[in-house]
Amino acid sequence: MIKVLIADDQELIRESLKIVLGTNEDMEVTGIAENGEQEKPNVILMDIRMPGIDGVECTRLVKEKYPDIYIIVLTTFDDDEYIFGALKYGASGYLLKGISMKNLAEAIRTVVSGKAMINPEITDKVVKLFNHMAQSSYAIQVDNELTEELTKTEWRV
Repeated sequence: MIKVLIADDQELIRESLKIVLGTNEDMEVTGIAENGEQEKPNVILMDIRMPGIDGVECTRLVKEKYPDIYIIVLTTFDDDEYIFGALKYGASGYLLKGISMKNLAEAIRTVVSGKAMINPEITDKVVKLFNHMAQSSYAIQVDNELTEELTKTEWRV
């Protein structure tokens, strides 16, 4: 059984998703929340813009504490900053709220199987960023504490 938590600041969205996802025999909505503080689920459907803490920061916090929870951002916003922030912090999916309920249920199954699920419009933005990074000398930021024990040979590699 796939346990799903819905974190969205709009009650209509929360309740609608709970009803529709509840019709899937392999899914159980274990909680609905405005802020994401609930029983540990398998998947969190996370809105990106919520009062208090936004979905990007909430994704970061959840993945730090519970790396085995899958997060699908479900939002109306396709801003680059939100997309890259959510994916950077470990979201397994980024979907727009116009998705059909059938496709949403399939997306949940997809991420639980270890794969990613991203709207085609969002995928285009991600590929363009990847291409830009590949063609430039895009520096990767690494925490200095993690590199203190590296040998000279490891640094060369």
